[in-house]
Amino acid sequence: MNFSLKINSLLPIAGFGLLLTLPLGLRAQTTPATLTGKAVDGGAKAEPLPFATVLLRHAEAGDTSLVASAQTTLEGTFELAKVPAGAYRLRVLAMGYQSLAQAVRVAPGQTSVALGLLKLSAASQRLAEVKVTGEKAVVQQELGKTVINVEKDLSSVGGTAVNVLENVPAVAVDASGTVSLRGSSNLTILIDGKPAGTSNGGPGPRLDQIPASQIAQVEVMTNPSAKYDASGAGVINIITKKNKKEGWNGQAALVVGTRDKYAPSLSLSRHHGKATWNLGYDGNDQIYHTRSRNNQTALLSDGTGNSLFTTQEGQGSQHNRNHSLNLGLNYELPKEQTLSLSVQPHWEHQSSLDNQVLTQQTVGSPTVATQYGQEITDVKVMVLETSGDYRRTWEAHKGRELTANAGMVHIDATIPVSQLLTGGTAPAGFKQQQQVNAQIYFGQVDYTLPSADGKSKLETGVKMQALHNTGSTAMLKPTSLDPNGAFERDATNSFDYNFTQVMPAAYATYQRTLAHGWSAQGGLRSEATFLNGGVQDRNATVNKNYISLFPSATVARELGKEPGQSRLQFSYARRLNRPDFMQQLPIQLYQDPRNYRQGNPGLLPEFSHNLELGHQLNLANGANITTTVFARFTQDAIQRVRSIDSTATRDNNVGVVTRETYLNYGSTTNLGLEMTWAQPLTAWWRVSASGSIYRSQVATNAANAANRTALAGTARLANNFTPYKGLDVQLTGSIRSTVLTAQGRQLPTGGLDLAVRQRLFSERAALTLRVSDLLNTQVRRTEINTPELQTSLYNKYETRVGWLGFTWYIGASKPGKKIESAPSGGGGFGG
Repeated sequence: MNFSLKINSLLPIAGFGLLLTLPLGLRAQTTPATLTGKAVDGGAKAEPLPFATVLLRHAEAGDTSLVASAQTTLEGTFELAKVPAGAYRLRVLAMGYQSLAQAVRVAPGQTSVALGLLKLSAASQRLAEVKVTGEKAVVQQELGKTVINVEKDLSSVGGTAVNVLENVPAVAVDASGTVSLRGSSNLTILIDGKPAGTSNGGPGPRLDQIPASQIAQVEVMTNPSAKYDASGAGVINIITKKNKKEGWNGQAALVVGTRDKYAPSLSLSRHHGKATWNLGYDGNDQIYHTRSRNNQTALLSDGTGNSLFTTQEGQGSQHNRNHSLNLGLNYELPKEQTLSLSVQPHWEHQSSLDNQVLTQQTVGSPTVATQYGQEITDVKVMVLETSGDYRRTWEAHKGRELTANAGMVHIDATIPVSQLLTGGTAPAGFKQQQQVNAQIYFGQVDYTLPSADGKSKLETGVKMQALHNTGSTAMLKPTSLDPNGAFERDATNSFDYNFTQVMPAAYATYQRTLAHGWSAQGGLRSEATFLNGGVQDRNATVNKNYISLFPSATVARELGKEPGQSRLQFSYARRLNRPDFMQQLPIQLYQDPRNYRQGNPGLLPEFSHNLELGHQLNLANGANITTTVFARFTQDAIQRVRSIDSTATRDNNVGVVTRETYLNYGSTTNLGLEMTWAQPLTAWWRVSASGSIYRSQVATNAANAANRTALAGTARLANNFTPYKGLDVQLTGSIRSTVLTAQGRQLPTGGLDLAVRQRLFSERAALTLRVSDLLNTQVRRTEINTPELQTSLYNKYETRVGWLGFTWYIGASKPGKKIESAPSGGGGFGG
């Protein structure tokens, strides 16, 4: 629904009612006029300027409201109809040109006004002396913060937020879309600086459901200040596109991928007077094909000394359907105040079918038992996000600001999973019905007070976040060998649960600019955790309450003659990995008949001390080099470990049954180095490279054994070419090395992407062709190697996809060229 259209539709009705009350002679004198003109280049050839924006405003004292707006045609002409008599100011805006403004008067009774040629001067004539600004890289390294400029990254066309994050050093993404940073998947995810219903591997829209087309920037803060939540290895702040230019602006796009993949999107904004209305839609209907293979050898601890060898091979498809709406209003209140409201409903439907062949044999025995099965899922998720924001500034005191936001996220998910098996000698398979209903309530107030001399700044704020989650799991077992036969409820593995988690927090930071290029910031954050919940009709509860303090500090020194030319910075922050309810719930939660999770009620929170030393260098030739050395010292490290349940394996007749739980295993130390380099090699070729190498230490699954340590790394190289004006080509290669896990490792992976974009119709449109994983090399391979369990997992998701996208830019919107035109957000001093 477009509320601005409804308001505008009432204006002619009100005007007509007023018109009936006027004398006939006066009506004749106020017949509206039509204004016409033509926007042209101010040069000698006077070439027409298509798609320029034309705005007509009142020119009376106290009234500068917008009367009419239009865009020029391909010939540069425009027409403004139904303009009443009066004095106006006309303004013409065109990309690459200085705006033109002139006075216009419509006399009573005048029906047409011809403005003739409106000549605009090229902006280059005025800006020639600042050509050194140039274009910035897709990935920008700011000390304490990595900024990914999505609008410039052609490799994200047809992709999602996950594709964007794959460009960040030290970030890894697994086949399920779960993102990990420097080896940890425990992250704080924000959208425009606010808590989001988006999950990182849990219920709710995942990061791989957020379309890249609606993202302007992504900020990744590996060592955030006390202003941000202390939970996780870092903070990811997704900044969406915004537009406050007059009239209608936005873009409409359709991306089509090979083998039945479609992704339409629409983003509109209308700024009129003090109000800016936003309307957005994102959808996708995509089918992906998968292949998997799992080999496992398990030593049973039942006294027999027998080992079972099992295999599982699968081939199937996954059908993803998503629809998201974004309705928003930004209104300018009196006295330098702004109020924003937004509503964002999201619907997700994910279904999959996987045909499987399963075998089992005792090692050393020639007998092989074979079963054939189908695993079917049909996940439906509905998310509703509502939020309100208030902002107050003081013109007389630059930098002084009061902001407040509050909102709610509601998540309702239904997750039915079934596995039907044939070929066995006993009933096998299962059906599982899961229901998740969650509400997240949040509110935050922040206040910034700069000093009178502008050399220092105090920031303080309070925050409250509460999560209430109710859910149920119903496990059904077959009653016969017929996979289509009856299933009965398994009361032992079916249950209802609920829990509430409340997390109040407060912080204060102080920043000061010192002499000789020095600057410093210190902060302290306090967070409390109150978690209470349990399982209905069972003696299984979780009750955890604790309060923690999180100091942070940053010291920086400008080494160059100009700010930002050469900068050295050191930062420290204490961080927290807060165990969730399911990690502490002491019951067996079966994911399927062969695997279950069991929480650990004695699990402690994991704390870490994080240090970073970074240097940023900007050279005169346009090169940018950033180097960061980091260290993380973790106490009570939480590890996910898997073991064999020999009793269940012997009694359930479904093969090897494994148990997964969470344990604290001592302390770990991780050290690393990250580097980025970006430089224009020629006028048409720009290269950027980023990489990281770090010493990863993982607590072992044996309490008395030494920690496992290995080197890991990532590397990415992007080449951006502009053969001629309007054509952009991007070739990107990336690789990730072997990564340690608690009981094994993930093997290396990498890929090559190619994208080409052609801007069309005087930059009113863009056509983009992208081929992801050009060589089809991205695959997930995981190994587990313990004395009792050896597993080899191969999962090949459909990653080589050809994408063809067409985007039409509406109003003043244009294809992204320079990051200077993109919105900024998040981050304070040093991120």
